[in-house]
Amino acid sequence: MPAARVVSVARDSPAQRAGLRVGDELLSIDGQALRDVIGYQLLTDGQDPEVEVRRGGLEVSVRVEKAAGDPLGIGVSSALFDRVRTCDNHCEFCFIHQLPKGMRRSLYVRDDDYRLSFLYGNFTTLTRFTELDLERVLTERLSPLFVSIHSTDPHLRARMLRNARGATSLRWLRALLDGGIEVHGQIVVCPGVNDSQALETTLAGIADEYPELATVACVPLGISRYTTEPELRGHGATEAGAVIDLVEEWQELFMTAIGRRMIYAADEYYLLAGRPFPPSAAYDGFPQHENGIGMARAFAESFFGHVERGFSVRAGFFSWVDGAPAYGYRARRVVALKEGEIDERGRVTTVITGEYGARVLGPLLAGYRERADVALRLLPVHNSFFGGNIAVTGLLTGIDIAGALEREPDDHRYLLPDVCLSEGRFLDGSTVADMPRPVEVVGTDGFALRRALESTRQRRG
Repeated sequence: MPAARVVSVARDSPAQRAGLRVGDELLSIDGQALRDVIGYQLLTDGQDPEVEVRRGGLEVSVRVEKAAGDPLGIGVSSALFDRVRTCDNHCEFCFIHQLPKGMRRSLYVRDDDYRLSFLYGNFTTLTRFTELDLERVLTERLSPLFVSIHSTDPHLRARMLRNARGATSLRWLRALLDGGIEVHGQIVVCPGVNDSQALETTLAGIADEYPELATVACVPLGISRYTTEPELRGHGATEAGAVIDLVEEWQELFMTAIGRRMIYAADEYYLLAGRPFPPSAAYDGFPQHENGIGMARAFAESFFGHVERGFSVRAGFFSWVDGAPAYGYRARRVVALKEGEIDERGRVTTVITGEYGARVLGPLLAGYRERADVALRLLPVHNSFFGGNIAVTGLLTGIDIAGALEREPDDHRYLLPDVCLSEGRFLDGSTVADMPRPVEVVGTDGFALRRALESTRQRRG
């Protein structure tokens, strides 16, 4: 079995005192083999664990003296120590199939791994889920999980996944809910495939068969210019409005039946339909914020001072690929982003964003600019790299941002949201250091942007 490699050892930690080193390969803890950071967390949480490592080709056992609950003090190379469970579906709308050639190999891995669902919020179709997986999830209480539903019609779901097991794999969803696991669902709505009446049938199926689901998100499919599926198309304004209307109708039905809204429409639908976003209360605490549900409303509220709504967005759409930390897990590798040089107050500040982001930020920054009397502007960047209908900020690449910055003044202060980066890299592999202008990386939430705008930073050096 492949082993995780130690990439950092905290100073004065139990691991350092015990003699663990960078480069050690973790083999087992207290005699139990390690498959992933989840097992690592559980096994190292006790008192004085015995850690077996491979060092220089030799196997070495190390007793680490520590109290129960204290961290071991090491960072590991990845979240999964064995192989990623790859996806055997062939969904026509899968974004991985729409990546251009020549990107780094890890980005082409299509996972369908429940562990990545638990650690990073990745959505799994459950077509490769097993009885052993269910036993582990229930025993270790790996909750919440995130499940791609798409349709509750067995035949339509199998057709969309292009996998016969898609017709029956939602039985695992029933088993997870019966076991008390919190599950959030997702429906990628494809025009002419599972929208309109098919979507209504799916929502009715959820109400009948899976009413314990925590939330369900309706999201539009993203289409890059590299798709090989000629039948795929994006939503028009009328179709987007129809999805919103259906979602809001079913929210009322769910409120009546189970006392909560259950189903939500992604922010993109409101942008496409040209409709205002619902009020914050309509998002019930923003449980699917990372999936683009209520992100714009939460951003606006935190920008204007409601810090409790200042949800950060996970940096990088492929964060698990690059070993970015899984929330709540101590055994992780953290690479700090380096800020560019920031000039003194009084210079023009330019906020970099995607085309959808510009439609959200535009009104906010216009009002702030008038009240604060500051030199502030927005730089929307078109996504030429992916093309198609890809307009979210998180999928911007370094080459497109660099191209936009080359045409900009060299004496402005440039703010870049960290959602564009994973472990300091853009999706195309470039970094902030490759930009033609100095940029400052800021958190992708309203409070972080407001704080950056109000800060006064002197020129370094």
